[in-house]
Amino acid sequence: MPEGDTVYQTAKRLDKSLTGQVLTSSDFRIPSLATSDLTGATVTGTISRGKHLLTRFDNGITLHTHLKMEGIWHTHPLGTRWKRPGHTARVVLRTATTEAVGFQVVLDLVRTGKENDLVGHLGPDLLGPDWDAEVALERLRADPGVPVGDALLDQRNLAGIGNEYKAELCFLAHVDPLTPVGAVPDLPALVDRAKRLLEANKDSYTRNTTGDSRRGYRLWVYGRRGPCLRCGTAIVKADQGPPGRMRPTYWCPTCQPLLG
Repeated sequence: MPEGDTVYQTAKRLDKSLTGQVLTSSDFRIPSLATSDLTGATVTGTISRGKHLLTRFDNGITLHTHLKMEGIWHTHPLGTRWKRPGHTARVVLRTATTEAVGFQVVLDLVRTGKENDLVGHLGPDLLGPDWDAEVALERLRADPGVPVGDALLDQRNLAGIGNEYKAELCFLAHVDPLTPVGAVPDLPALVDRAKRLLEANKDSYTRNTTGDSRRGYRLWVYGRRGPCLRCGTAIVKADQGPPGRMRPTYWCPTCQPLLG
């Protein structure tokens, strides 16, 4: 699933490409919106909220999209050949000069004044103007028995962390992802590092958590099949999460002891 920095970058790209332009056509390729038409509406902006995208129009309508696991938005000059199969497109927005295509995205249309019905449950956004570390900490601490890896992925606690950042943050905090939140030695430092990592990567298409730009050295543990970059112990991979939402996680059993 895309991380918050990827969604932030997508919002910036959509905002730059479409804001201020009038739609010459719109094509919604899902049954529930097949008859919807935004032709003539002016795009007033696109923002990210955690892993959600909100594209607003001057007619009081917001297009809400979520990338889920495989979704992506492409923006390009009108007439450009698509880089993905047409049958995977779920929404197409066209202006006099630009085309934006959402491939494999989940989407719906809502009144702009009702956006909170869709994203109001989210915790503070790590890359948003509503970021509040104390609120994030309060929400994380509300259930101290939950494994910290699961708690970081719960967007109701803090919005923007995906599976990759979860693994990296647990490594940097020296805790096994299964460690209960209540046993994490310095939870404020972990939350602060989450904010700093996403901020550091929000304008880069190559994510880096180690400070080393060499290929294969940009991440501490996520996706690694070899030894730990710090101690040389073999990295462990296992599924983590509640039934139906299991995600692969990576950790070093030496650098990240199970606490609690």
